[in-house]
Amino acid sequence: MVTLNKPIDFDSPIPYYIQLIEMLKEKINQDELKPGDQIPSEPELCEMYGISRTVVRQALKEMEYEGLIYRRKGKGTFVAEPKISESLVQKLTGFYQDMVERGHTPVTKVLRQEMEPANAKVARHLGLETGAPVFALERLRFVEDVPIVLVTTYLPQELVSELVDYEFSDKSLYGVLENELNLVLSHGRRWIEAVAANEREAELLQVDECDPLVMLESVTHLEDGTPIEYFHAVHRGDRSRFEVELVRIRE
Repeated sequence: MVTLNKPIDFDSPIPYYIQLIEMLKEKINQDELKPGDQIPSEPELCEMYGISRTVVRQALKEMEYEGLIYRRKGKGTFVAEPKISESLVQKLTGFYQDMVERGHTPVTKVLRQEMEPANAKVARHLGLETGAPVFALERLRFVEDVPIVLVTTYLPQELVSELVDYEFSDKSLYGVLENELNLVLSHGRRWIEAVAANEREAELLQVDECDPLVMLESVTHLEDGTPIEYFHAVHRGDRSRFEVELVRIRE
């Protein structure tokens, strides 16, 4: 069990629970508390710092909400694995490029790569007739040997017929589209929502069925407005977070 000895400053205007959060965060940032380590129990924290259980519970609730810790019923509270950040808007990048820019080494396992008829949803997003041929690419993406996202991408066959022969386990799809097929990706739109893992998603992402996932859908267009890509991705909720860059527009 890790002991945390820095005292609470009872004369400070900073709320006690905030002080406790900052102490625990400092231990995590300095690797004194590592992912998987158990932190002291609520009664132990109360005794160590001379604070009430209400204060301790508020601090732990905030940290759990931030994804810094997690609880196991009957076992205690533990330090969570750090989440993998991705850009959600403002930059039209793929997962591979995004991870490399953040210093990670992504690994891809291709699960499916074939031509197939578009279902109604895919056809609608790509501006095609239902049943029109599309290139379907399903990949499981890993960061630091942990499966993070399961993504299925669809592109119009008439624009990307060559892709069926590419090896995408070590290639960026966007890189191939731009550098080898000379397609200029211009703009896109993405939607995000929370969903529960189904049986297959849970098995591939190594989570429990019905665990929370973050679903991301995206449509990317060429310079002339032609839809070139629709993808559907589910990210592990316990290891993913998305950053949104906001710009102030002055009137």
